Amino acid sequence: MARLEISRPVSERIILFDLGNVVVDWQPVRLYRKIFPTDAEAERFCADVCNMAWHVEHDRGRSFADGAARLKTDFPEYSNEIDAWRGRWFEMFDGYVDGVPPLMARLEEAGHPLYGLSNMSAEVWPETIERFPMIKLLRDVIVSGEEGLIKPDPEIYALTLQRLGNPAASDVFFIDDSLKNIEAASALGFSTHHFTDAIALEKALVHEGFL
Repeated sequence: MARLEISRPVSERIILFDLGNVVVDWQPVRLYRKIFPTDAEAERFCADVCNMAWHVEHDRGRSFADGAARLKTDFPEYSNEIDAWRGRWFEMFDGYVDGVPPLMARLEEAGHPLYGLSNMSAEVWPETIERFPMIKLLRDVIVSGEEGLIKPDPEIYALTLQRLGNPAASDVFFIDDSLKNIEAASALGFSTHHFTDAIALEKALVHEGFL
């Protein structure tokens, strides 16, 4: 996605979306329930082998190939299952989060500037945009894997403000399902909403005067 170049600070309030489990429904265990015979085995694999502590390094910029190679040294018996993390990546998704695309469309139609800030591997980002075209409503998306920074590192929020045209942090309404990411943004002065579902988000958007 081309970056929007802004030569002066923006004066209007901005809505900043996280993507995973705010806009798109992403659950790794969804894939592994297809691979393992029981849900318990799939959940155990996602907790003990291909877990979030391992995956977050892809979000930081490590390649999937490197991540898989490192993990196979500890779990050679799961070589095929580890490779499936990248090879069958999009089987972890189940479309959009219920109710969020209509809200995005209403916000875009009303003329509010919409942007994204996502912890995501740069490898899968181009295909993600094509598979989930609602993301194209966002004027720009800061992708952690492209920047070598991840939420909740304060540096990625500082970078985000630069990419948004240097607005005051309080003029950015940040939506994320991760409480630690929300807390980090709040500490830096962002207006925030801890996402749980579209109903609560709609109420927050009304309260903030966006809808």
